[in-house]
Amino acid sequence: MSGVYLSDIPRLVTAIAEWGACLVAYLLCGRSRTQRLSGSRLWVTLGLGLVVQCLFLELTDGLRIIFWLPCMIMAVGLMFALIAACCDLPLVSVGYCTVRAFLLAELAASLEWQLYSYALYTLGWQEAGLKKDVLSAVMVAGVYAAVFFFMYWMETRRPDPLTVMNFHLKELWSPILIALACFFLSNLSFINSGIPFTSSILTEIYNIRTLVDLAGVAMLYAYHVQRCELHMQRELDAIQNILQNQYNQYRQSRESIDVINHKYHDLKHQIAVLRAETDDAKRSAYLDGMEEEIRDYEAQNKTGNSVLDTVLTGKSMYCARHGIELTCVADGARLAFMDVMDICTIFGNILDNAIECELGIEDKKKRLIHLAVYAKKDFLVIRCENYCPGRLEFQDGLPVTTKQDKAYHGYGIKSIRHTAGKYGGTVTIHDGRGWFEINTVIPLRAE
Repeated sequence: MSGVYLSDIPRLVTAIAEWGACLVAYLLCGRSRTQRLSGSRLWVTLGLGLVVQCLFLELTDGLRIIFWLPCMIMAVGLMFALIAACCDLPLVSVGYCTVRAFLLAELAASLEWQLYSYALYTLGWQEAGLKKDVLSAVMVAGVYAAVFFFMYWMETRRPDPLTVMNFHLKELWSPILIALACFFLSNLSFINSGIPFTSSILTEIYNIRTLVDLAGVAMLYAYHVQRCELHMQRELDAIQNILQNQYNQYRQSRESIDVINHKYHDLKHQIAVLRAETDDAKRSAYLDGMEEEIRDYEAQNKTGNSVLDTVLTGKSMYCARHGIELTCVADGARLAFMDVMDICTIFGNILDNAIECELGIEDKKKRLIHLAVYAKKDFLVIRCENYCPGRLEFQDGLPVTTKQDKAYHGYGIKSIRHTAGKYGGTVTIHDGRGWFEINTVIPLRAE
């Protein structure tokens, strides 16, 4: 076999592979709405990134072996900078994307150069008069397109949760170690072919490099899939916990309200005894006031659905203690077809989110929540409005949390959507003119 077969991968070919892998990372980020750039700014940035990557690798070609590793680190740094410039992700998440993109670029470049060398020298295409530059351009375009498209297709087969790209630094070590192990093992024969796990046979060196890179890409893909499944399971567990917590709150409220009802019932009898014992005008006026309060209490939250009454009473008491005005106009009889836990989930989460927002408003006169439940044509409408002076940022139809830990928040609205979806319903959110509005629309079941 000709020694030309072992000529190292051209630096320009490697640069194009690294740039193409960054492009794949950018396209995958678009699935989670985390693209920072678009339009002409995107193409200018990508074009500049390609030029810089090519110039750097070309200018560092031919340096002594001692500079090989620092140059590779710089090349990876340029990939990191390009992904960070194009994708709106935390730097730790950009690092994860860079690790995967780098190993994918190594695989694409190695596979392309191996197939090119095989076709040119083993199959004898050079002797057939085919120009090497033409064959190289065709191979680069064909192999890179196939590798990158296949990887993109594999990634987009699954619906990844948005939180999968929220990384902590300690979670980055596993993919980094996988990538480093594969990179050094695949290139070990080029450094020293006389040690274990290396080879001096040309074809074996090529096979080792390509197959080890392929194994590394497969391991990182498996790691990513496992991470996605864990995050999806974590979301489901969190939503289930919310459902159970809302139901537990309902039960606690039900027990508390029953106790209060008994107390008020006893007070009625005590008032009757007091009236018979004295004719004092002030005492009578005081007792009249007590009776009026009892009548007001008995008239509160009588919606026609005992579950909704319990939830509203518990939330109303909390709002009263914190200076929040909660008004409700609800036809609770329309909820008869819904399960007890589902009613607790929808109304508990709707009101909890509204209360949390109102607690952040300093002026207690502006702490306003209005809930309405009514039927419109053949649909049940659950509408909740609360005063919200600021503008919220939305992502995939959900408001982005303002809390620092963005990974594990937003499950309340997700659980509302999940519960409404069980009945064929939908949830829409509007934010404007100082009010936050969430509407849940569910088809009414036929009798």
